[in-house]
Amino acid sequence: MPYASQQLLVDRYGERLLLQVADRSDPPAGTIDASVVARALSDTDAMIDGYLAGRYVLPLETTPPLLIDLAAQIAIYKLHIYAPDQKIADDYKDAVSALTKIANGVVRLPVAGVEPAGAGSAGVVTIDRERDFTPENLKGWI
Repeated sequence: MPYASQQLLVDRYGERLLLQVADRSDPPAGTIDASVVARALSDTDAMIDGYLAGRYVLPLETTPPLLIDLAAQIAIYKLHIYAPDQKIADDYKDAVSALTKIANGVVRLPVAGVEPAGAGSAGVVTIDRERDFTPENLKGWI
């Protein structure tokens, strides 16, 4: 299941911007090339799945809103052939940072996930044995 769609990109960034970055015809055809957008969305999905693999069961049953937002930020960045404006570049860096946090378990998604393998115990281990030094056998030393 794709995390974002062409319509989402149009709704979020406007048809004008998408036309500027996705019309690759020479001379420009004046329409959004759906195959260019589909390739960027596919690359975005693969990138996100790479960060989620091992922590979450893929494909996800439901797509959390956070991933939809991150997918839109990454896809619009990937659609730019030349350097995008600063806002789009910053959003892309923030999206990659958020994906890294998800992959490291700092940010958790509200979906079924795979728990990382633990070492077997996650707390303090105590041993209940007889004490070597007690007030009775230390008389005269204390």
